[in-house]
Amino acid sequence: MSAATRARYAKRRQRRLSRVDNDLTTPQWADLLHAWGGCAYCLAPGPNLQRDCVMPVSRGGRYTLANVVPACASCNASKHNSEVTGWLRRKKLDERTFLLRHATILQVLLAED
Repeated sequence: MSAATRARYAKRRQRRLSRVDNDLTTPQWADLLHAWGGCAYCLAPGPNLQRDCVMPVSRGGRYTLANVVPACASCNASKHNSEVTGWLRRKKLDERTFLLRHATILQVLLAED
């Protein structure tokens, strides 16, 4: 991918992000990291976990407590802007376990807020 193409994609992403409310706070992100204990998808531990939107920004998702999970760089890059359940099936990861764990963690964190 050329530098011009990357720059064009980055500009589009910034426009999308600026049009929506992104209200994930630093303490909420810390709570998510602690609750998941690693990558939400492959369970890899790691100090360098990234914020991944379950519903991608390109599909209307936002950086909110309900939509963000920690992801390792490999999972985050692989998922890209895919719908999470389809991506989990393609990667042969446990979709049911992810969805149940996501719902449980979200329920606990929202109750604390």
